[in-house]
Amino acid sequence: MVFAATAAMLVGLFFFAVNQGSIQVSFVELLRGLFVEYDPSVAAIYDLRFPRILIALFGGAALAVAGALFQAVLRNPVADPSIIGISSGAALASALVVGLFPMLYFSSPLFAIGGGLLTFAIVYALSFHGGLAPMRVILVGIAVNAVLVGLGEGIGVLMSGGASMGGSMTFAGSLAMKTWNDVRLLVFYVTPALLAALLLSARCNLLGLEDDTVRSLGVNVTVLRVMVSLVAVMLVSVASAVMGVIAFLGLIVPHLGRLLVGSDHRVLLPYCALSGALLMLLADTTGRLIAFPYEINAGILMAIVGGPLFIVLLRSKNTYYG
Repeated sequence: MVFAATAAMLVGLFFFAVNQGSIQVSFVELLRGLFVEYDPSVAAIYDLRFPRILIALFGGAALAVAGALFQAVLRNPVADPSIIGISSGAALASALVVGLFPMLYFSSPLFAIGGGLLTFAIVYALSFHGGLAPMRVILVGIAVNAVLVGLGEGIGVLMSGGASMGGSMTFAGSLAMKTWNDVRLLVFYVTPALLAALLLSARCNLLGLEDDTVRSLGVNVTVLRVMVSLVAVMLVSVASAVMGVIAFLGLIVPHLGRLLVGSDHRVLLPYCALSGALLMLLADTTGRLIAFPYEINAGILMAIVGGPLFIVLLRSKNTYYG
């Protein structure tokens, strides 16, 4: 019932988002313009709105699943790719490559994945002190994230010739001016990573157990953590390369999922993909309409909503799984 209700809301929001803006057509006109005969209004909607909607769907699903995977790996319900700096590291690497070598645009997700992996390794290395305390990982990640955002904004200003807003589009999570090339780029990299996450979903349940218990079952827990982490880094890195940094979506959606469908990752991960797409599309559509004809970036709206929730989670007693 929860899956069906969420899917119905997503379908309804999709058709609502398609028809909101300066150009509006009826549902029949939309279908006729897409499949029967050329319609300039429908063509404008197809070129301008469909790409950002599809990017919101795939990017939101990727970030939500990545958040659930990181929370499983770290056994920490407040772990989020944007909080521990992975999103910023990936976005910074992608922005540098695109800015310096525009001909490598279609390879930018690969460099973003490298930036995300490097950031992940730095956070883990700086957090390790006789073990990995989950809260220490969060605090170190917040510091690393602040440094990376500062570097990104500074480099953006230099690359734009001193304009004060040079790096804002990369780090504010904007879906404006996206094209079908961005859609193809995102879908090409995110789809296999989502499939890999679903294949690992059953083993993610083992990460909630003590390491000795997992080893007694014949599972190499270190290899399992590395595999899950690599898939999560790939998801968030590619999404950040295309959309920019979207804060707290990977924190909010897994928590809602556990409340609605439970903690079994075989069910939780598919639901996170579905509800992450819904929440991202809702944030982008709200940002387009709330101050029309002006636009508020989806990343800004997610930060406004997610920041207070993060504080509530930090103050709660249930800091660790189990």
